[in-house]
Amino acid sequence: MDPTAYSPGPSRPQPPAPPGADLRKWRRYLADERAQAAIYRDLARRREGEEREILLKLAEAEGRHEQHWIDLLGGHADKPVRPSVRRVLLRFLARSFGSVFVLALAQRAEGRSPYSSEPAATSAMAADELIHEEVIRGLATRGRARLSGTFRAAVFGANDGLVSNLALIMGIGATGAASSFVLFSGIAGLLAGALSMGAGEYVSVRSQRELLNATKPTQISLAAAPDLDLNANELVLLYRARGMSVEAAEHRAAERMGRLQCDCDPSLSLQAPEHYEHEYEEIGTGWTAAVSSFCFFATGALVPILPYLFGLQGPAAVLVSLVLVGLALLCTGAVVGLLSGASPGKRAVRQLGIGFGAALATYLLGLAFGTSLG
Repeated sequence: MDPTAYSPGPSRPQPPAPPGADLRKWRRYLADERAQAAIYRDLARRREGEEREILLKLAEAEGRHEQHWIDLLGGHADKPVRPSVRRVLLRFLARSFGSVFVLALAQRAEGRSPYSSEPAATSAMAADELIHEEVIRGLATRGRARLSGTFRAAVFGANDGLVSNLALIMGIGATGAASSFVLFSGIAGLLAGALSMGAGEYVSVRSQRELLNATKPTQISLAAAPDLDLNANELVLLYRARGMSVEAAEHRAAERMGRLQCDCDPSLSLQAPEHYEHEYEEIGTGWTAAVSSFCFFATGALVPILPYLFGLQGPAAVLVSLVLVGLALLCTGAVVGLLSGASPGKRAVRQLGIGFGAALATYLLGLAFGTSLG
């Protein structure tokens, strides 16, 4: 690659001869830039059209950053250094899957760039990394939109199943009930909660789609337009009711009636709104949401009662149940954080705290009832 093809802007003051620590750091930067460029090329192979072109352009940009470190290292650039573990894993995922999860990880990798505080990097390189994060965020938005309807039902269903059934068996177990009673209570909670979640999600999504259908403009204006009185044109009122200005509404009405004979601003000729289809895509379908909620709630609610199904009793069953649910809550929280572009660790700990907080509250209530009943 021609190093003169990229003008990275003014560099911060650089040492004339890098010490050993800088050499190691610059080699790591070089290895990471090469790995990041390879990640974008691997992602591009799984896409086509505009998305593919954007990813290849990002790979070219990483190549320009790579050249910067090659120039600084000089003869020291040939010594091989492995990229960070995070980028090695990310490239494996990009080669194997290329999904929105990989884009979300790439977004976080760009957001953690050290160049803003690195004296040997240029201000343009630091700015590039900030822009790259936003570009990846834009590419990931489409996948997040496709996932959001079903994914919401799946995550909420699994989380509700984990928390509600853990709280149920903790509360009942604290009263001193037999393990068999705790188990049957957990199974009943699983079935009741899963059916309730499925029905609730179906009604919720169907109602939301029906509201959108009631709001979506119809094409009745096309059929009625030829017979309208031009001097008392209610079609203008229709477009004004949809939010157009008076000028745009009059222009659109004349256009619909085939009587537009002026050289007007072409931007006033609006196309039919398309955002309704995108909203439908993000919401999902009623049956998809219902089935997802049922299955994931049942899966989540099964985890707390697994120790009882395998014959454990007393404190041992409670401890194993807490460990299993804790691990599951950490996983669901991390996935939510990952897809939202936030810190998976923080979201995982938040999910764990909320779930265990609810379980603790019901356990304390169970102790209180058990003591009063005793």
